[in-house]
Amino acid sequence: MTPPPTTPPRWAVRAAHATALLVLPSGLWRIALALGHPAGYTAEGFADFQSPDARLWLVVLSVVSELLALLTIGLVRPWGETLPRWVPYVGGRAVPTRPVVVTAGLGALALTALWAGIPWWWTYPHDGMTDTGHLVVGILYQPLVLWGPLLAAVTLSYHRRRTRHRTTA
Repeated sequence: MTPPPTTPPRWAVRAAHATALLVLPSGLWRIALALGHPAGYTAEGFADFQSPDARLWLVVLSVVSELLALLTIGLVRPWGETLPRWVPYVGGRAVPTRPVVVTAGLGALALTALWAGIPWWWTYPHDGMTDTGHLVVGILYQPLVLWGPLLAAVTLSYHRRRTRHRTTA
């Protein structure tokens, strides 16, 4: 039985929207690389990004990252509880809570682990980058540290909201 929808807390809505925004700076930087701007790399360091495969990878990584971050908004919007009617075959059906919570929870853990080292960006050598590029890229990637924890918090809010009215039989 799917519980009746409830309004998400304001903090969860803000956190969900923040995830989409905090992924944007690093994605825009990668797209600049893909478009041929050295974006903080020396000529030698930038050479690795000149192949069509590398450029495609940078764009795909940026778009997929942003789309995944945007999915967090579904945890605070009605379409995260009931699929929109326009979705073929399954439109109008309730979104099952458990798979969403498990997937988002695992994603939060993976993102937290993936970006945990970013605060120490400036202590790692980055051959092929200019000093200014090294500084700017570090700043652009710092917000990603928050992606996993924010996703975890919004996921917990979603879980509590969706399971609050369940009755045990």
